[in-house]
Amino acid sequence: MLTATVLGSGMAFLDSTVVTVALPAIRSDFDTGLSGLQWIVNGYMITLSALILLSGSLSDRFGRVRLFMAGVVVFALASVLCTFAPALEWLVAGRVVQGLGGAMLTPGSLAILQAGFRKEDRARAIGAWSGLTGVAGAVGPFVGGWLVQIGDWRLIFLINVPMAAAVLLIAWFKVPESRDASADQGLDYAGALLGVLALGGITFALIQWGAVGATPAVVAAAVVGVLALAAFVLAEARGRHPMLPLGIFSSVSFSVTNAATMLVYGALGPMLFLLVIFLQEVGGYSPIAAGAASLPITVLMLLLSARSGKLAARIGPRPQLLVGPLLLAGGFLLLSRLEPDAPYLTGVLPGVLLVALGLASAVAPLTATVLASAPERHAGLASGVNNTFARGAQLIGVAAVPVAAGIGGGGEGADDSAGAAAIAQGFGPAMLILAGMCALAALCALAALCALALPRRPAVRAERGMREREESGRGRDAADEAVAPEAPTPPSRFCGATEPPWQTCPGSSAGTDRDTPG
Repeated sequence: MLTATVLGSGMAFLDSTVVTVALPAIRSDFDTGLSGLQWIVNGYMITLSALILLSGSLSDRFGRVRLFMAGVVVFALASVLCTFAPALEWLVAGRVVQGLGGAMLTPGSLAILQAGFRKEDRARAIGAWSGLTGVAGAVGPFVGGWLVQIGDWRLIFLINVPMAAAVLLIAWFKVPESRDASADQGLDYAGALLGVLALGGITFALIQWGAVGATPAVVAAAVVGVLALAAFVLAEARGRHPMLPLGIFSSVSFSVTNAATMLVYGALGPMLFLLVIFLQEVGGYSPIAAGAASLPITVLMLLLSARSGKLAARIGPRPQLLVGPLLLAGGFLLLSRLEPDAPYLTGVLPGVLLVALGLASAVAPLTATVLASAPERHAGLASGVNNTFARGAQLIGVAAVPVAAGIGGGGEGADDSAGAAAIAQGFGPAMLILAGMCALAALCALAALCALALPRRPAVRAERGMREREESGRGRDAADEAVAPEAPTPPSRFCGATEPPWQTCPGSSAGTDRDTPG
């Protein structure tokens, strides 16, 4: 069971890192500009961000192993399409379908572990899953860079096929099925569709605006995206079975902390995207060297995130919620001064280390605070919302920051030297924008507001809310929310630098008393 879930999730994590390393090679092969590279990254993120909450509900209703295996099949078939893509459009289409597969298999893997292991063994199983998938993300840059250098960028997608075959064989013969018999039978298909339209329309408008300007098609896409977003909010507010119940945002601390999470990951995504391209196109780094440049982020997150969560549980989240974003801003400021010929140890590494320390300081307390701000019975939903917001913020950041920094998107036939010059000129301003997101514009202010709105210990807020609900007599539902007097344990499971830790499967009750393992 552990082998199947680690290989399945590791396949998705590995793919997300190796693709970034291969972007310059893909650009040269397809003769595309920065906008094409943005679509390669964001095509995957659109469907993943919009559908991951719905996927958690589907796995509970139809079977976690069944949906997990279906996601592996979809991901493998999409990888074949990416491998043999004859043009950029086909590659982007393959990435969109890969996002669908990733949305199906990622939450399902955790639900399988929580439902299939005994309570006393779940923590160890999830810890092993988290560590091994983190290792997959860490080795991705080396594997991707090596494959690009020795062969062709298409090999980075082809390696998914044998991994998927192994996962399917193990899951079919060795992993018992589980489902939630009490799961809500209603599914929010309308919300999922509107979410894809909103993210797709806004992303298209931002990317193409940088590439071709405010054409009628770009304006129309922006209008469609904004209207779909408004319709999504309306559907979630009035729907009988919303995948994103808006009532969860009644907690000010929950809303503010999610906003801080969006700003953190909205800055991290563009940094990882632009740094690898800058180092290869401008700095002359090899694919392996460029991919390894950000490795300290993954290593320090693996080493420090658990300790950071324990520290936040002991002293409260305030200090780390303030220090973490400041360290991130300092790292982006150092990277903004990066010169094309700067050596790695003195030019790149100091900024990357500060970013890594900032993430290690802030991510676990942010996630723990999000979970503590929601009723315990909604811990899975709160975790899923937090992860969805983080992925959506990365999606919008990768689309918007290059445009704001003046990096021309270009299209097919874009001149390589002109593209490299645009990246060299716009990289510094882009890092300053990210630093502003973290320190000057919003993130530190939101973190400070979050610190003021929250008690020093998340459990205090949970206990206070429990007493208030009991005194107000709001009925059985309110009483259900107050069952546990303590806040959820701060999460220490790290699932890759590109997303917050997971506590439970989004939309899933896996691991609770009402589940029947196997």
